[in-house]
Amino acid sequence: MKKKKSANVPAKTSKKSAAGKKTSQKKAVRKKPVMKKPAAKKSAPAPAKAPRAKKPRPTETAESMAARQREISISEFFTKNRHLLGFDNPRKALLTAVKEAVDNALDACEDAGILPEVLIEIKELSASRYRLAVQDNGPGIVKRQIPNIFGKLLYGSKFHRLKMSRGQQGIGISAAGMYGMLTTGKPVVITSRTSKRHPAHHFELQIDTKKNKPEIIVDTEIEWEVHHGTRVEIELEGKHTRGRQSVDEYLRQTAITNPHISVEYRMPGDENISYERTVKELPPHTKEIKPHPQGVELGAMLGYLKESKAPSLSGFLQEEFSRVTSKVAAEICANAGLSPKAYAKRIGRGEVEKLMQGIKATKIMNPPTNCVAPIGEEQLVKGLASVVPADFYASTTRPPAVYRGNPFIIEAALAYGGEEQNGDSPARLLRFANRVPLLYQQGACCTHRCSVQVNWRNYSLQQPRGALPVGPLTIVVHMASVWVPFTSESKEAIAEYPEIEEQVIRALQECGRKLKIFLSRRRREADTERKQDYIKTYIPHIGIGLRALIGFSEREEQHVVKSLTGLLERARDK
Repeated sequence: MKKKKSANVPAKTSKKSAAGKKTSQKKAVRKKPVMKKPAAKKSAPAPAKAPRAKKPRPTETAESMAARQREISISEFFTKNRHLLGFDNPRKALLTAVKEAVDNALDACEDAGILPEVLIEIKELSASRYRLAVQDNGPGIVKRQIPNIFGKLLYGSKFHRLKMSRGQQGIGISAAGMYGMLTTGKPVVITSRTSKRHPAHHFELQIDTKKNKPEIIVDTEIEWEVHHGTRVEIELEGKHTRGRQSVDEYLRQTAITNPHISVEYRMPGDENISYERTVKELPPHTKEIKPHPQGVELGAMLGYLKESKAPSLSGFLQEEFSRVTSKVAAEICANAGLSPKAYAKRIGRGEVEKLMQGIKATKIMNPPTNCVAPIGEEQLVKGLASVVPADFYASTTRPPAVYRGNPFIIEAALAYGGEEQNGDSPARLLRFANRVPLLYQQGACCTHRCSVQVNWRNYSLQQPRGALPVGPLTIVVHMASVWVPFTSESKEAIAEYPEIEEQVIRALQECGRKLKIFLSRRRREADTERKQDYIKTYIPHIGIGLRALIGFSEREEQHVVKSLTGLLERARDK
């Protein structure tokens, strides 16, 4: 009997489904459920951090600033600013030291009426260190003045006098010694003797830059074969080179404007160069003059009045200034509305302003020119010819002129042609002030500006725009004055004043006209020579033609050729 399926049959299916459920549960266990984090509750913003307190800025008080105030020594100033004195680099420093020593030597000799003989020695101690020695045959220096002259800046006899001289400020030679001390630590060595009856004094000095005073290291008397003169020795860092802007070129140009000097130059390497004097006469003696009233400013006038011992204003004007007579003084006072008998020291600032206006309104004669000694046209040409060989020379000396009450004279010269001058390069400009060559800052000098402004095309020369003329030409410009207006303490360029520029341009134009005459004459002579050469070439053919046409004999033919040749030679001589 078949059993009926029980109701439990479908239970198998349920087992399977249960198994499936278990499997699915296992699979579900394997996967990690992703739990979503509950949204965080928005919290209140955190309080901002307080900024750090800044340190209080250090401040000064009037008392603290006053405590640091102190006087600055002139030596200390130029120690930090030695480029103002021309000690920019080793090459220029060596040249500046030679220049200052030679200028002092020439001034001393000329003031004493002695034809200068100068010896320059430069010994190379290492690649960048040299020992410079400059010796002259001047009058020497008294013992008590040697330390101050060589060991103190702004000390000298030329600053306060109105008289032509190479040195002006009392800085140069002491600044060279200071540069040597700063770069090598060695003192300046000076030997000087005033006459053969007195012993030679030997000093070794250094400069106290804090106090601008000399420090004497050695002070003794020695035997010296020289009867009178001075020798200065400085050890310094430098660089010796040849060519332009060198010691060689400086001495070469010095010989042009100082034909009365004799120079021996002993270079490193035992090579010697000598420049013999071409003129055996000293330049004309110059005299010191008083300031001209039209060149004095208001502040300086107040100082003159304060120091004057004159009882009256009229007497003050006559005693303190040049070209002021009693008549001129009375006219100045009348134009100023002041009494000539007014007490000079009681005149106030307002009255001084009236006095200055009165001086401007009065016609006063130019200052005397016996304080200035020009080179002279003939001597300038001799000096130029001794250094620059050329085919043609021209020179001129302008009449005396005045700028700011200071008299000055401009001289110019040209040297054209010659084998040593390049015809394809610009002309060379040589600048001088009180017979001293100016080798640096040519573009900043008014003499260069004036040389460019001159239209050299009018004088048969080529000239690019804004440049010097092109050709085998050397241009010389010299300014002689009681006070040359340099652009800086290094004395390398002349400042631009309308009065000076006018005189320089006129001097160059005068030389240019002389050059044009020479070039025109030479051009005519060349044309005539060329034509005569053509004629001379065809004279024999003329004789041959006459013989063929007229039937001349050979003797007659030679006679005709000889006659025509003689006629041509006589025309050439004319």
